[in-house]
Amino acid sequence: MTFDSILSNLPNPAGSNIAVRVTPAAERALRKGHPWCYESAITHQSREGIPGELAVIFDSKRSFLAVGLYDPTSMIRVRILQHWKSAQINTDWFAERLEKASQLRSPLANTPPERRTTGYRLVHGENDGLPGLVIDRYADTLVIKLYTPAWIPHLAAVCTALSEIHPAERLILRLSRSLQNQPALLYGLHDGFVLSGPELDGPILFQENGLFFESDPIQGQKTGFFLDQRENRARVETLAAGKSVLNVFAYTGGFSVYAARGGASQVISVDLSKPACDAALRNMDHNRQNPAVATAVHKTIAEDAFVVMGQMKAENALFDLVIIDPPMFAQNQTQITAAISAYRRLTQMGLSLLRPGGILVQASCSSRVDAETFFNTIHQAARQTGRSLQEIERTGHALDHPISYPEGAYLKCLFAKAP
Repeated sequence: MTFDSILSNLPNPAGSNIAVRVTPAAERALRKGHPWCYESAITHQSREGIPGELAVIFDSKRSFLAVGLYDPTSMIRVRILQHWKSAQINTDWFAERLEKASQLRSPLANTPPERRTTGYRLVHGENDGLPGLVIDRYADTLVIKLYTPAWIPHLAAVCTALSEIHPAERLILRLSRSLQNQPALLYGLHDGFVLSGPELDGPILFQENGLFFESDPIQGQKTGFFLDQRENRARVETLAAGKSVLNVFAYTGGFSVYAARGGASQVISVDLSKPACDAALRNMDHNRQNPAVATAVHKTIAEDAFVVMGQMKAENALFDLVIIDPPMFAQNQTQITAAISAYRRLTQMGLSLLRPGGILVQASCSSRVDAETFFNTIHQAARQTGRSLQEIERTGHALDHPISYPEGAYLKCLFAKAP
């Protein structure tokens, strides 16, 4: 079934809006520009609605406060599109919002040939004023990922606006796990649906800072690659000359390839996924034309990172640079304590494999563990091993992953030397 044929089945978002009143606390948050209105904050609404209908939120004086996408399936009942000033939400509105996001990324779109970058995030959800919607670029392919069924009725308008602002050869749809579990709301769409352009016959090859990487936007994690670590990968490159490098939770070897181009003598990539390790080998091969990459010794280990690090410790293995970039440990409030414990354990295991004077690079993508807690955890864990870290740098989000509200901050990374 084609996207054009599915379009006729999608619900029409036009019609009367849902009028909503909220608590004083929610009203204050919305006045400050917060992108969410929770179910618990709603004190009155004019009627029930379906995903994707527009909900207009009024303040205590019955004046316009915000308008957003209504989603009765989520605790985030309204995802705000426009604050303070009323607007007609249509293709032109989406085009204006997409153009603003595109302008923010113009430095990435205009990199010099030696640092050419054709893979980056075009739209970062709430932080670009399009809550629950992510758009990533991989060369001439764009990947739209939806986190709420409220976007389904507006998908055609978004695609039309996107074709005007950022035309592409191919457009692919990805759906969050929760959305995949709501097939009745998808109207024939599915995860990995090719909305326009030719079907994929293999991974997409794109460039990042002049290096080549492959992305599988249909089967890969997120939309096929961890684009948010681009700047941290570039920092690793500047630290890798002549070093032996251990890259833990390597996925498809992004940090490994940068380390190799930076002059690393040896790189070991560890990831539980065998397909990810195979992709890491191919990514290294994609860049063998670079003399430094060609001479670096690269090995992959497709096993559990904790087990591998334990085995390496027992064998007295040591490295000059240890990179630890684990998946999100805390997906909800109840997992925070376990996540902090995991970060502590990883720090101590990483330091046990790090030569005196070596460099530890440790990252977190768990938004529920704030930056200060994360950095303090690393330092406390290091002191417990008898090694006080000397910080080189703390980093956060790159320009294509902007942050506009507190809960949107998730990425943090520490670069530190361990005497």
